[in-house]
Amino acid sequence: MTVQSPNPLVQVLPETAPFSEEQRSWLNGFFAGLLSLDNAGVTALSPAENAAMMAEADDGAPWHDPAMEIGERMKLAEGKPLPRRLFAAMAQQDCGQCGYVCATYSAAIAEGKEGRLNLCAPGGKDTLRMLKALTEEAGSAPAAAPAEAAAPAAPAGPVGRSRENPALATFMSRRKLNGEGSEKETYHVEFDLTESGLDYVVGDAFGIVAQNDPRLVDAVIALLGARPDADIGGKSLRDVLLADRDLGPAPDALFQLISYVTGGETRQKAKRLAAGEDPDGDLDRLDVLGTLHKFSSARLSAEAFVEALDELQPRLYSISSSFNATPGRISLTVDTVRYRIGTRPRWGVASTYLAERVAPGDKVKVYVQRAHGFGLPENSETPVIMCGPGTGIAPFRAFLHDRKATKAPGRNWLFFGHQRRTSDFFYEDELNALKQDGVLHGLTLAWSRDGKEKIYVQDRMRERGAELFAWLEQGAHFYVCGDAKRMAKDVERAMVDVVAEHGKRSADEAVAYVAALKKAGRYQADVY
Repeated sequence: MTVQSPNPLVQVLPETAPFSEEQRSWLNGFFAGLLSLDNAGVTALSPAENAAMMAEADDGAPWHDPAMEIGERMKLAEGKPLPRRLFAAMAQQDCGQCGYVCATYSAAIAEGKEGRLNLCAPGGKDTLRMLKALTEEAGSAPAAAPAEAAAPAAPAGPVGRSRENPALATFMSRRKLNGEGSEKETYHVEFDLTESGLDYVVGDAFGIVAQNDPRLVDAVIALLGARPDADIGGKSLRDVLLADRDLGPAPDALFQLISYVTGGETRQKAKRLAAGEDPDGDLDRLDVLGTLHKFSSARLSAEAFVEALDELQPRLYSISSSFNATPGRISLTVDTVRYRIGTRPRWGVASTYLAERVAPGDKVKVYVQRAHGFGLPENSETPVIMCGPGTGIAPFRAFLHDRKATKAPGRNWLFFGHQRRTSDFFYEDELNALKQDGVLHGLTLAWSRDGKEKIYVQDRMRERGAELFAWLEQGAHFYVCGDAKRMAKDVERAMVDVVAEHGKRSADEAVAYVAALKKAGRYQADVY
């Protein structure tokens, strides 16, 4: 990971440290990501509020907010050096899926040390297009899309500690968490880490190197009109599409390829799609299979087709177990993604892989992604407040089991919510047992479909505002896990309201109070 700009992002090392300027810049950037000095996590309430909250931040990155749209972020970054504008184009989640955090990934691109522009999975096409535009404008654009996908990977590092060098873990089991009548399909998934030798701490994420659904792969090959056993770099076409290439939303490079081999109106439509336009109003249906169907007259060679596709990226999940409580085992809490666009079913790659395609005893490529500024307090006496609706409960189940295993004396309070109590109360028996054991001191529940009015975790926070503020004043750390665009932002608004009402502060003072919690590492977020 590399960070370099005319002014280093964060000064961590003193000028007198025995390092060269290049080494100091690299280390400053590395520690900025490691210590979350870019104020990772939920930040803004609005662009203006965010700017006010971040005005005193060391790196001046008011766009570092996962709930902010890319257009707003880029506007805030206008006039900044290239690394900062590249930073603003990222999804701001510091999720680690790219192998960096947002600031270090953007800095590595700016220095020309990372040629792959398509690693920001949460940012998708919007981020990729903006990164291309910015690098082209600066005259440092990498090679065209196919070469981009095949760019040399970053140094692999120890086995199982990076996406470039995964380990093998044994899939053990899956258990459905939803009851009858639920609208969701959520599983508790377990792996055996014994052979891999991996360990982890609560707050870390687990990378799954999944495979595409064979049904989708076979449909793509059929529409392509190619042989499944066609040789692609020493592997069969089918194997490449199963394990190596993303078959989700069609990349711009595929539209460009189609424009090269077609003519007339078809070519113009493909060119417009490659430029981010939606000439026929069907862009939401144009995954790779949908694109081959739409442009069925295009004759694509298997080799060119594969080169035009993005790499299949690993998926990261919050770990829902504690290594201290269950050494050698790891668990995840996974929502299975299934939906329809038009008449066609769509499936989440990793979620359906874990839900139905991998069998007990199978070896799966995995890695542990260390958390960036998300974890239990160092002082085990510190009270913690956790807000995790739905699968957002995952890291907090891990927190609670870890606090129990280590006999941590600090108090623990969990806000959990979902649709219906009878069918969506994940880990109910466990949580009740933790209450009886004196580990879980508060369990506040919110159900959005059980009554006439929808009740969410942020509503419960306001209802319990006096007690919540008292915990904060006593030094509690606050955590939120879940959706970045809506839930996490609503939770932050509720927190500001609680501080304003029960702390007798003005709106501006309440915003500053929450900002201070973040700066002190007492308000941490794991959002996606």
